[in-house]
Amino acid sequence: MALAAVMLLLQAAAISAKPASDRLPATCCQTSEDSTAIAPMPGDSASAPHRKGLISRFLAYFNDANKNKKKKRFDFSVIGGPHYASDTKLGLGLVAEGLYHSSLADSLSMPSHVALFGDVSTVGFYMLGIRGTHIAPRDRYRLIYTLYFYDFPSKFWGIGFDKGDDDSNESKLKDWQAEMKTSWLWRLTEGLYLGPTVAFDYTRARDIERIELLNGMRTETWNVGAGFTFQFDTRDVMTYPHKGVYLNLMQIFRPRFLGNKCAFSSTSFQADGYIRLWKGAVIAGDFRTEMNFGHPSWSMMAELGGSYSMRGYYEGRYRDKHKIEAQIELRQHIWKRNSLTAWIGAGNVFDKFSNLRMAHTLPNYGIGYRWEFKKNVNVRLDYGFGKKGQSTFLFNINEAF
Repeated sequence: MALAAVMLLLQAAAISAKPASDRLPATCCQTSEDSTAIAPMPGDSASAPHRKGLISRFLAYFNDANKNKKKKRFDFSVIGGPHYASDTKLGLGLVAEGLYHSSLADSLSMPSHVALFGDVSTVGFYMLGIRGTHIAPRDRYRLIYTLYFYDFPSKFWGIGFDKGDDDSNESKLKDWQAEMKTSWLWRLTEGLYLGPTVAFDYTRARDIERIELLNGMRTETWNVGAGFTFQFDTRDVMTYPHKGVYLNLMQIFRPRFLGNKCAFSSTSFQADGYIRLWKGAVIAGDFRTEMNFGHPSWSMMAELGGSYSMRGYYEGRYRDKHKIEAQIELRQHIWKRNSLTAWIGAGNVFDKFSNLRMAHTLPNYGIGYRWEFKKNVNVRLDYGFGKKGQSTFLFNINEAF
């Protein structure tokens, strides 16, 4: 939680660092009728222009970061700090967020956004990536993209709920992974979008402690896929919605004739809703499902956990061909740029629908702190909890959904 304390300190210091109004002290040479200031003599230090120090400029940067900059074509800011998680341990993260309109004349459309992120940790983990959404003038089309790679000394429990639920299956492997996914969506009518999607994934596992848990699957896989995305979006803001609905259906095919060793198709669906409650409060709901048909590799199976859903579980501990998960979150603005959140959720993994068991449903809950880094862009600090005392601390930018 060191980063949260640093940001609160920055905010308090930025407020207190605002200069007071300049006032000349009254002298015996002045009366209430004669308040003419005496000009400084040449060489007087008062005649030199005042230059802000490094700390003052640093505080002013963060104090100004969340203000509307309508006349600025591209509004870009950077923030970073230490963090701790059960999987990556102590690390240092850096995120940069940019907001922009593709046309300054179009101020009614939602702004486009792009985020750059990087991370290193004491266990040898490193990650670098970019993600964002480009909105064309008058929202004629949207370009949604994600590109990242990471090297991670990971843990692996096997495939299926029973394997993941068995603590004795915990084993180590090193996972190098890269992913690229982009969708070009044309607007059909107000709030409705449709277009093609392409995806590329590469995974290489090494130093595998218990290779039998892979069930004979390849340790190195790459997958090329293409399909389509259908989207319905009435949110007021993409990065921090207060009202509206978001529906996203993505279908990707990865056939053998594209060179895939593991041929399969995947269908993912996400449904989110946002409702204003009392002053400063928003209730947000999220439902997700991912289904894989065919022969997905171990690295492409549906996984529970991570930074966006089932926060509190080690990402990938529970994995199988299909998953269903849901969460509901209360977001409450507290003071100035500070907000708090609390959520509850649940999720399940299974290999086929006939094997879906309510007894395998995993609980999830947690709390979070938000600091408005830019207008409608929050730095997110979450602490999530799961079954068997599992917990995770997360540092990210933008909301989980």
